[in-house]
Amino acid sequence: MNETLLTQEEYGATSSPSIPDKFKDTQTGELNIPALLNSYLALEKKFSEKSMHAPSAPEEYCIECTHGLFEPDTEINNRLYQKGFSQEQAQEVYDLAAEKMVPMILEVAAEFQAERELDRLVDHFGGADQWRETSRQLLQYGQKNLPTEVLKGLASSFEGVLALHAMMKGEKPATPTPRIEKKSAVDENDLHSLMRSPKYWKEKDPTVVAKVTEGFKKLYGA
Repeated sequence: MNETLLTQEEYGATSSPSIPDKFKDTQTGELNIPALLNSYLALEKKFSEKSMHAPSAPEEYCIECTHGLFEPDTEINNRLYQKGFSQEQAQEVYDLAAEKMVPMILEVAAEFQAERELDRLVDHFGGADQWRETSRQLLQYGQKNLPTEVLKGLASSFEGVLALHAMMKGEKPATPTPRIEKKSAVDENDLHSLMRSPKYWKEKDPTVVAKVTEGFKKLYGA
Protein backbone atom coordinates (compact mmCIF):
# COMPACT_ATOMS: atom_id res chain seq x y z
CA MET A 1 0.00 0.00 0.00
CA ASN A 2 1.27 3.48 -0.88
CA GLU A 3 2.13 5.79 2.03
CA THR A 4 0.60 8.74 0.21
CA LEU A 5 -2.63 9.18 -1.73
CA LEU A 6 -0.84 11.24 -4.30
CA THR A 7 1.07 8.91 -6.58
CA GLN A 8 4.05 9.98 -8.63
CA GLU A 9 2.55 8.37 -11.75
CA GLU A 10 -0.45 10.67 -11.71
CA TYR A 11 1.03 13.90 -10.48
CA GLY A 12 4.67 13.74 -11.52
CA ALA A 13 7.77 12.48 -9.72
CA THR A 14 9.63 14.67 -7.30
CA SER A 15 13.15 15.39 -8.52
CA SER A 16 16.07 14.24 -6.36
CA PRO A 17 18.59 16.77 -5.00
CA SER A 18 21.40 17.47 -7.43
CA ILE A 19 24.73 15.88 -6.42
CA PRO A 20 27.85 17.99 -7.06
CA ASP A 21 30.17 16.43 -9.58
CA LYS A 22 33.03 16.15 -7.07
CA PHE A 23 30.90 13.73 -5.04
CA LYS A 24 29.94 11.56 -8.04
CA ASP A 25 31.65 8.39 -9.14
CA THR A 26 33.28 9.25 -12.48
CA GLN A 27 32.37 5.87 -13.94
CA THR A 28 28.88 5.17 -12.59
CA GLY A 29 27.65 8.66 -11.77
CA GLU A 30 26.51 7.41 -8.37
CA LEU A 31 27.28 9.11 -5.04
CA ASN A 32 30.96 8.68 -4.10
CA ILE A 33 30.78 7.96 -0.36
CA PRO A 34 34.57 8.09 0.32
CA ALA A 35 34.82 11.51 -1.37
CA LEU A 36 31.89 12.81 0.68
CA LEU A 37 33.40 11.47 3.91
CA ASN A 38 36.81 13.01 3.20
CA SER A 39 35.19 16.36 2.51
CA TYR A 40 33.29 16.19 5.80
CA LEU A 41 36.42 15.33 7.77
CA ALA A 42 38.35 18.19 6.18
CA LEU A 43 35.53 20.60 7.05
CA GLU A 44 35.42 19.36 10.65
CA LYS A 45 39.18 19.80 10.98
CA LYS A 46 38.93 23.33 9.62
CA PHE A 47 36.30 24.31 12.18
CA SER A 48 38.28 22.64 14.95
CA GLU A 49 41.43 24.58 14.09
CA LYS A 50 39.45 27.80 13.92
CA SER A 51 38.07 27.28 17.43
CA MET A 52 41.62 26.87 18.76
CA HIS A 53 42.82 30.24 17.54
CA ALA A 54 43.79 32.86 20.13
CA PRO A 55 41.33 35.70 20.74
CA SER A 56 41.96 39.07 19.14
CA ALA A 57 43.05 40.55 22.50
CA PRO A 58 44.05 39.15 25.92
CA GLU A 59 41.06 40.94 27.45
CA GLU A 60 38.80 38.58 25.51
CA TYR A 61 39.87 35.55 27.54
CA CYS A 62 36.87 34.42 29.60
CA ILE A 63 38.49 32.51 32.44
CA GLU A 64 36.34 30.70 34.99
CA CYS A 65 37.68 30.52 38.56
CA THR A 66 34.62 29.21 40.36
CA HIS A 67 36.88 27.38 42.85
CA GLY A 68 37.57 30.73 44.55
CA LEU A 69 41.28 30.03 45.05
CA PHE A 70 42.39 32.93 42.83
CA GLU A 71 41.17 35.27 40.11
CA PRO A 72 42.23 35.69 36.47
CA ASP A 73 45.46 37.65 36.24
CA THR A 74 46.00 40.33 33.59
CA GLU A 75 49.76 39.74 33.30
CA ILE A 76 49.31 35.99 32.93
CA ASN A 77 46.63 36.49 30.29
CA ASN A 78 48.95 38.81 28.36
CA ARG A 79 51.69 36.19 28.38
CA LEU A 80 49.28 33.45 27.28
CA TYR A 81 48.06 35.70 24.50
CA GLN A 82 51.62 36.39 23.31
CA LYS A 83 52.14 32.63 23.05
CA GLY A 84 48.99 32.26 20.96
CA PHE A 85 46.98 30.34 23.54
CA SER A 86 43.34 29.75 22.65
CA GLN A 87 40.48 30.23 25.12
CA GLU A 88 40.46 26.50 25.85
CA GLN A 89 44.23 26.35 26.35
CA ALA A 90 44.25 29.39 28.64
CA GLN A 91 41.46 27.91 30.74
CA GLU A 92 43.40 24.67 31.01
CA VAL A 93 46.42 26.55 32.40
CA TYR A 94 44.28 28.06 35.15
CA ASP A 95 42.61 24.72 35.86
CA LEU A 96 45.96 22.98 36.20
CA ALA A 97 47.17 25.72 38.57
CA ALA A 98 44.13 25.20 40.79
CA GLU A 99 44.51 21.43 40.68
CA LYS A 100 48.26 21.07 41.14
CA MET A 101 50.08 24.27 42.09
CA VAL A 102 47.79 25.80 44.71
CA PRO A 103 47.65 22.67 46.91
CA MET A 104 51.43 22.44 46.69
CA ILE A 105 51.83 26.09 47.72
CA LEU A 106 49.39 25.65 50.61
CA GLU A 107 51.30 22.58 51.77
CA VAL A 108 54.61 24.45 51.72
CA ALA A 109 53.01 27.37 53.56
CA ALA A 110 51.59 25.00 56.18
CA GLU A 111 55.01 23.40 56.67
CA PHE A 112 56.61 26.83 57.04
CA GLN A 113 53.97 27.86 59.55
CA ALA A 114 54.49 24.62 61.48
CA GLU A 115 58.23 25.32 61.69
CA ARG A 116 57.54 28.80 63.05
CA GLU A 117 55.10 27.39 65.60
CA LEU A 118 57.71 24.83 66.65
CA ASP A 119 60.33 27.53 67.10
CA ARG A 120 57.90 29.45 69.33
CA LEU A 121 57.28 26.34 71.45
CA VAL A 122 61.01 25.66 71.86
CA ASP A 123 61.50 29.26 72.96
CA HIS A 124 58.46 29.21 75.25
CA PHE A 125 59.53 26.08 77.10
CA GLY A 126 63.14 27.14 77.51
CA GLY A 127 65.05 25.33 74.81
CA ALA A 128 65.13 22.24 72.62
CA ASP A 129 65.80 19.75 75.42
CA GLN A 130 63.06 21.12 77.65
CA TRP A 131 60.60 21.17 74.78
CA ARG A 132 61.49 17.62 73.78
CA GLU A 133 60.63 16.36 77.27
CA THR A 134 57.48 18.48 77.51
CA SER A 135 56.39 17.27 74.10
CA ARG A 136 56.79 13.65 75.19
CA GLN A 137 54.70 14.30 78.31
CA LEU A 138 52.00 16.13 76.37
CA LEU A 139 51.74 13.32 73.82
CA GLN A 140 51.47 10.71 76.55
CA TYR A 141 48.84 12.75 78.40
CA GLY A 142 46.84 13.47 75.25
CA GLN A 143 46.81 9.85 74.06
CA LYS A 144 45.54 8.77 77.47
CA ASN A 145 42.89 11.42 78.03
CA LEU A 146 41.71 12.82 74.70
CA PRO A 147 40.17 11.47 71.48
CA THR A 148 42.69 11.16 68.68
CA GLU A 149 41.15 13.90 66.54
CA VAL A 150 41.03 16.32 69.52
CA LEU A 151 44.68 15.68 70.34
CA LYS A 152 45.58 16.16 66.68
CA GLY A 153 43.71 19.46 66.57
CA LEU A 154 45.38 20.82 69.71
CA ALA A 155 48.83 19.68 68.65
CA SER A 156 48.60 21.50 65.33
CA SER A 157 49.07 25.04 66.69
CA PHE A 158 51.06 26.98 69.28
CA GLU A 159 47.91 28.04 71.14
CA GLY A 160 46.55 24.49 71.07
CA VAL A 161 49.73 23.07 72.61
CA LEU A 162 49.63 25.68 75.37
CA ALA A 163 46.01 24.78 76.07
CA LEU A 164 46.95 21.09 76.19
CA HIS A 165 49.81 21.91 78.56
CA ALA A 166 47.43 23.83 80.83
CA MET A 167 45.04 20.88 80.86
CA MET A 168 47.86 18.51 81.77
CA LYS A 169 49.04 20.73 84.60
CA GLY A 170 45.50 21.36 85.81
CA GLU A 171 46.18 25.08 85.73
CA LYS A 172 43.44 27.64 86.29
CA PRO A 173 43.42 31.25 85.08
CA ALA A 174 45.85 33.41 87.01
CA THR A 175 43.39 36.28 86.93
CA PRO A 176 39.62 36.20 87.41
CA THR A 177 37.82 35.13 84.28
CA PRO A 178 35.77 37.98 82.79
CA ARG A 179 32.11 37.71 83.52
CA ILE A 180 30.34 35.88 80.72
CA GLU A 181 26.67 35.86 79.98
CA LYS A 182 25.01 32.56 80.72
CA LYS A 183 23.98 32.02 77.11
CA SER A 184 27.65 32.22 75.99
CA ALA A 185 29.30 30.61 79.01
CA VAL A 186 32.37 28.53 78.18
CA ASP A 187 31.83 24.83 78.73
CA GLU A 188 34.68 22.37 78.34
CA ASN A 189 32.36 19.71 76.94
CA ASP A 190 31.25 22.16 74.27
CA LEU A 191 34.86 22.84 73.37
CA HIS A 192 35.63 19.15 73.08
CA SER A 193 32.55 18.79 70.88
CA LEU A 194 33.83 21.58 68.63
CA MET A 195 37.25 19.96 68.41
CA ARG A 196 35.73 16.65 67.38
CA SER A 197 34.19 18.40 64.40
CA PRO A 198 36.07 17.86 61.11
CA LYS A 199 35.83 21.62 60.60
CA TYR A 200 38.35 22.00 63.43
CA TRP A 201 40.81 19.13 63.20
CA LYS A 202 40.60 18.46 59.43
CA GLU A 203 39.43 21.57 57.58
CA LYS A 204 40.93 24.07 60.07
CA ASP A 205 37.90 26.35 59.67
CA PRO A 206 39.13 29.77 60.98
CA THR A 207 35.86 30.51 62.77
CA VAL A 208 35.81 27.18 64.61
CA VAL A 209 39.54 27.36 65.44
CA ALA A 210 39.04 30.87 66.86
CA LYS A 211 36.15 29.67 69.04
CA VAL A 212 38.19 26.77 70.41
CA THR A 213 41.26 28.91 71.05
CA GLU A 214 39.27 31.62 72.82
CA GLY A 215 37.40 29.03 74.85
CA PHE A 216 40.61 27.47 76.15
CA LYS A 217 42.00 30.90 76.97
CA LYS A 218 38.95 31.61 79.12
CA LEU A 219 39.03 28.20 80.78
CA TYR A 220 42.73 27.83 81.39
CA GLY A 221 44.23 31.25 80.85
CA ALA A 222 46.44 29.85 78.09
